[in-house]
Amino acid sequence: MRPEKLYLTDIVEAADAIERFCGATNHEGFLGDELRRSAILQKPIVIGEAAGRLSRQFREGHPQVEWADIVRFRNIAVHEYFSVNWKIVWVTATEDVPALRQRVAQILATESTNE
Repeated sequence: MRPEKLYLTDIVEAADAIERFCGATNHEGFLGDELRRSAILQKPIVIGEAAGRLSRQFREGHPQVEWADIVRFRNIAVHEYFSVNWKIVWVTATEDVPALRQRVAQILATESTNE
């Protein structure tokens, strides 16, 4: 198993990519751009996969992050791709992911100082 620090880094890097992919676009621009939608959707899948690979002990030790919701979003995007709600993807990308990135970066900083 990879060290948890690497999974957390994957989450931060995917969140940074989402921010770049959203760029200066708005919701309407997002909806009208298939390439951008696909790129933005792929990164929460990475985030959910990384979150799901963290140990239960680690996730329980960091309840400030809604790990189960993150994994659930990934599962819907992957297994129920035909029912993806793009409005939810947009809100996730522009509101939830930046907050998640901040929480995970704080965990990384704290974990790094405790090593």
